[in-house]
Amino acid sequence: MSRLAARAVLDYPLTAPASDGSVVEVAPGILWARMPMPMALDHINVYLLRDTNGWFLVDTGLNTDTCKARWEHIAAHHLQGLPILGLICTHMHYDHAGLASWLCERFDIPLYMTHGEYFMMRALSQPEPDPLPASQAQFYQRAGMPQERTDTMWRAMRKDPFMPPQPRAFRRLRGGDEMRIGSRVWQVVIGEGHSPEHACLYCAQDQILVSGDQLLPRISSNVLVTGIEPEANPLQLWFNSLDVLDQLAPDTLVLPSHERVFRGLHARTQELREHHQHQFVLLRAHLQAHTVCSAFEAMLCLFPRLRGPVDDMLALGESIAHLSWMRHEGELRRVLDKDGVYRFRLGNALDNGLGAAPSDYLNLKLA
Repeated sequence: MSRLAARAVLDYPLTAPASDGSVVEVAPGILWARMPMPMALDHINVYLLRDTNGWFLVDTGLNTDTCKARWEHIAAHHLQGLPILGLICTHMHYDHAGLASWLCERFDIPLYMTHGEYFMMRALSQPEPDPLPASQAQFYQRAGMPQERTDTMWRAMRKDPFMPPQPRAFRRLRGGDEMRIGSRVWQVVIGEGHSPEHACLYCAQDQILVSGDQLLPRISSNVLVTGIEPEANPLQLWFNSLDVLDQLAPDTLVLPSHERVFRGLHARTQELREHHQHQFVLLRAHLQAHTVCSAFEAMLCLFPRLRGPVDDMLALGESIAHLSWMRHEGELRRVLDKDGVYRFRLGNALDNGLGAAPSDYLNLKLA
């Protein structure tokens, strides 16, 4: 995730709770709590939705003893003696679903997720192999990342301390589904780009959106291409999802997964579009100055202040996402050079004058 200058005029009507098990009432029957994270982004927001005879949780926090203790405190002190009835995870990233297995077992409750998020979570739950698999090695080679930097990044990914146990069952959420929780009807609104099938919850009656990572007030969710799907165009999916959010009421109260609850949905979606347009401007200027670049060189242009191997992984994937969007739009040509590195230059993607591979002639534009 990258931090943006806060240009959009947003309204923050509530003071955030501390990450100590305290809660803030967002609206009648909706509680806001925070779980701590030991990293630069030091919290995740979680929400509790009151049903007639209990509570539904939205997202979990990391798989840590501290977060478990926070949930025990919330259950004992803030639920009016009522049980927890279910867990809804917006998406599979482990700050959002890392305690899904523990919460479901501890409180004997079902897990609600979309199909794409649940099975991607399961697919990524195994430790990364050693050595680097050939397909992943090729992905980073073609990106032009130096071998030493690739090795350092892969070692860091293999030592991930927060990888959780996985829940063995779930109840499927689909776009357009409605969940009646207490007096509210929540519609499942699907977003893509940041994760495969991210579920937001929208109550049209009260104009409240539980947005997960799909809409954050001051930081831009990471939109990346990985070696799992190297030819993806996730930025187009992200832009499409912003269009979907723009159809919601302009005065919607947004309950994001990070930072503060806010109003100003349409201003924020426009600011996110402008952020990515600015990234395209930087890439065009870089290519005009240098003629060609690899994805690694694009990363150094877009993200000059990286802080370590995890940043490398996120920044490289997002840089490839920007290059992929420009290529699918016909702005760039991509050539696989003799050293095994993809290099990009400005020009019509259908122009084969530089010996582009046949697959690169396809100018697919995702609807």
